[in-house]
Amino acid sequence: MAKKNNRVKTTSDIELNDRLVAINRTTKVTKGGRTFTFAAIVVVGDGNGIIGYGLGKANEVTTAIAKGVEMAKKNLIKVPVHKGTIPHEQVAKFGGSRVFMKPATPGTGVKAGGAMRAVLESVGITDVICKSKGSSNPHNLVKATIAALDEMRSPLTIAQYRGISLDKVFNG
Repeated sequence: MAKKNNRVKTTSDIELNDRLVAINRTTKVTKGGRTFTFAAIVVVGDGNGIIGYGLGKANEVTTAIAKGVEMAKKNLIKVPVHKGTIPHEQVAKFGGSRVFMKPATPGTGVKAGGAMRAVLESVGITDVICKSKGSSNPHNLVKATIAALDEMRSPLTIAQYRGISLDKVFNG
């Protein structure tokens, strides 16, 4: 099956909430003293299936966060959220980070840690069980989680791919 394009084209009519995942401070030592720079990874989402991430770098934390939000708004994708959870199990990896996601029954909550939790809550998933293996680097975890969500396919898409009529899907 050909990969479909999940990218969201416009953000003008979408109310996006940003969430800071991690801040990294780096130091450059020069003859004049130490220079600090900050890198902030930020996730934006509407809580209804749209998610994006961005990395902003600047000499001040607030500027780095603002740059990260702007970058995240340029990288939005649409994710199928089925009854508050994901439609099927999914595995993905990015760099040294591997993530495993499994749908959960209502009331379970988001069983995920750190960077994965920020991504899943921003996209609007309320019940899911997740496990991260390998590297716990927040940058790679965010990218692996979004890669896994990008590969998700809705039950409606699968029904159309298999040639099942939509009446059978909705009416039993």
